[in-house]
Amino acid sequence: MVKYKLSELAKDFSVNNKVIMDTLTKHGKNPKNASHTLNEEEINIVLEALTQANQVASIDEMRKIQAKAAEERNNASKAKMMQEEQSEKTVSEKKQEEAGKMTKTPKKSEEKPQTRNNENRGERNENRDNRNRNENRGERNNQNRDNRNNNRNDNRNDNRNQNRDNKPAHHNEKPKAQQQEAPKSDELVLKKTPQVHYVDTRGTNVNIAKYEERDDLVPDSAKRHANAGGKEKFKKNNQQKQNPYAGNKKRQEEQERLKKLQQEALKKVQLKVLIPDEISVGELATRLKKNAAEVVKQLMKLGVLASVSQVIDFDTAAIVAEEFGAKVTKEVVVTIEEQLFDESEDKAEDLIERSPVVVVMGHVDHGKTSLLDKIRSANVTAGEAGGITQHIGAYRVKAGGRDITFLDTPGHAAFTSMRARGASVTDVAILVVAADDGIMPQTIEAINHAKAANVPIVVAVNKMDKEAANPDRIMQQLTEYDLVPEEWGGTTTVCKISAKTGMGIDELLEMVLLTADMQELKANPNRLAKGTVIEAKLDRGRGPVATVLIQNGTLNSSDIIIAGKAVGRVRAMTNDRGEKVEKAGPSVPVEIIGLAEVPEAGDIFYAVEDERMARTLAEKRKEEEKAERAKAMQKVTLDNLFSHIEQGAIKDLNIIVKADVHGSAEAVKASLEKLSNEEVRVKVIHSGVGGINDTDVMLASASSAIIVGFNVRPEAGAAENAAQAEVDIRLYRIIYDCIEEMEAAMKGMLAPKFKEVIYGHAEIRQTYKVSGVGTVAGCYVTDGKIKNNAEVRIVRDSIVIYEGTLAALRRFKDDAKEVNSGYECGMSFERYNDIKEGDIVECFGQEQIEVQ
Repeated sequence: MVKYKLSELAKDFSVNNKVIMDTLTKHGKNPKNASHTLNEEEINIVLEALTQANQVASIDEMRKIQAKAAEERNNASKAKMMQEEQSEKTVSEKKQEEAGKMTKTPKKSEEKPQTRNNENRGERNENRDNRNRNENRGERNNQNRDNRNNNRNDNRNDNRNQNRDNKPAHHNEKPKAQQQEAPKSDELVLKKTPQVHYVDTRGTNVNIAKYEERDDLVPDSAKRHANAGGKEKFKKNNQQKQNPYAGNKKRQEEQERLKKLQQEALKKVQLKVLIPDEISVGELATRLKKNAAEVVKQLMKLGVLASVSQVIDFDTAAIVAEEFGAKVTKEVVVTIEEQLFDESEDKAEDLIERSPVVVVMGHVDHGKTSLLDKIRSANVTAGEAGGITQHIGAYRVKAGGRDITFLDTPGHAAFTSMRARGASVTDVAILVVAADDGIMPQTIEAINHAKAANVPIVVAVNKMDKEAANPDRIMQQLTEYDLVPEEWGGTTTVCKISAKTGMGIDELLEMVLLTADMQELKANPNRLAKGTVIEAKLDRGRGPVATVLIQNGTLNSSDIIIAGKAVGRVRAMTNDRGEKVEKAGPSVPVEIIGLAEVPEAGDIFYAVEDERMARTLAEKRKEEEKAERAKAMQKVTLDNLFSHIEQGAIKDLNIIVKADVHGSAEAVKASLEKLSNEEVRVKVIHSGVGGINDTDVMLASASSAIIVGFNVRPEAGAAENAAQAEVDIRLYRIIYDCIEEMEAAMKGMLAPKFKEVIYGHAEIRQTYKVSGVGTVAGCYVTDGKIKNNAEVRIVRDSIVIYEGTLAALRRFKDDAKEVNSGYECGMSFERYNDIKEGDIVECFGQEQIEVQ
């Protein structure tokens, strides 16, 4: 994206900002001010306008004017450079003259050092006084200081006479005033002049503060021998200045040495690594404290090509870790369910006998409901008979002094849903068969469901009070399904009963108890409850109500339970007689309230201690269910049609047919419906004439249908809505291509390698007839872009009238590779001239896609 301000563009073209702003306003653009940033489209508009407004008669004349202007600019730059060189030369000459005057009159230059010596001498006196006070020598009064000054003058004269032979030659050239006022110092002083450096070696004192040295560091012997000590300190100071990083270098060497020692210590202690079942290469490198590149290199040596983000299994990761010398331990990932639920096995001494749970199954009208009513009415007291109307879907009866729990949801469909959820709550199944009717299809299904759940079956041959009853035929039919009666040497218990008269009911209950005793049904009541949801509903007054059957443990009031995605605290419990209870043990059905939402029938519930973790698990289950639902609601397309057929997700393939004429629509509809087979039935739910519109897309989305267009195009809004609703639209011009593609998709052989991509649309606004060329279309690009090397089709009233390639694409008499939206262009088409104003030119191409 080119970023160009309006003011900069006006400056480059030497025009006023208002000219640029007026030009943009004429073309529908509204710049706010001169600092407005122009986009590429606005820049093209301005360039085009300025080009049209500033045309020249001859290119040669324009080139001559530009060459003349360039020559004038070069001459001006040369003159400026010569002027700068002349000024620099004048400045250098002045500097040389001033330097010559300074060498001729050394007195002026020597006056400056003298003034500086006077200033230094004052500073030395102040430093000396401070030093004397800090040393506490008792020489602070003015009289003692005068005496010292006199003695110092005598010593100075003696030292000057002794050192005169050893002084450098330049000391003899100093003025007498400077020699008479020699510095009263015990240090070595470095004096500087603009050209010559003077070192005063006559004094016996050195200004230590000037060289950033503390006075208390100077030993007394060095103070007594000022010359030697001062020079030694000066040399050390120079050495420090020459190598200021000597200390840093030593510290770095020390740090590197310590780092090496630490690394050696780490090598001696073996690294321990926890690795889960699956781990990414980057995470493995972090745990091994290695670079990711090293781990990838080690994997390549093992023959595994993996990127940093790729996941590898435990065995591969363990081999890599051992190659790096690490000790590998497998990481055990504990899920929320494992933390929340206690699935430990019970000890034998904690188990007690529990009541059997029985379900009644059979064909319709074979007497299941009558048998349940008879059992219930015969085993309850007269006082309770009136209150049984408020049963909760499961109830308990007494038989032989023992309790039996019956489920009042006996249909095979409910039993199948429970089995599918892994909730095998029943211990014994009673199969009711009418003696006068025999085994029917639903009876066979019930047998298969019971066998799949590994539930023992007790057959009850009902309606023995009828004259047409034939129990022998029933037993003969049972042998066909591996249910051999005990009378015939088998293991299946068969009881002959009559739910109407009550014949054989007691014997049937005894057989049920005997079958349950053979299974040794036991449970531990001294633990948190676990069971299954039998029924669930939403009550207007009480909220979510669930009927649960406790299978192990004891459920108490105020216990926290989780059932599927529902979490809550038990606020009240009611048994099958409508009585409120505080606790319920194994094989006892109760109705509970207090859940936050209605659970599903067949959900396993647990009593837990951590309510927060239970709610976290419920939210996780909701998200998983939502993802599964979204996956299941995937739209049917030709690409995934075969996978849906294999999964048994669809039995009918719904298709909507739109064609240019009614005859074509009927032909396509008849051809597609002939493709039906045993697995899938092709069903054309709608066929019509004209372009594909929003109504067709809405119908296809609601019915999971595929839209087939024959010689028609979708409208602009319909195409967008289809993309959003994930509706598959297939467009054809040849009916055989449509039939072959549909047939291949149903057989699972469809492997499309290319898909059509729409680049843009243009509207034909004017036509021109050019001799030798044909009809040329003046077009305006409405959206996208028109490419010169792409294919095009001409659409008139949503009907395709031409499909081919562009012969030429021009803009202002120049060939163009592509024209963007909002610009005009000229087009001509290969061997086609029947174009009209208002036609839509659609530019498209084929894009390669991966085969799913």
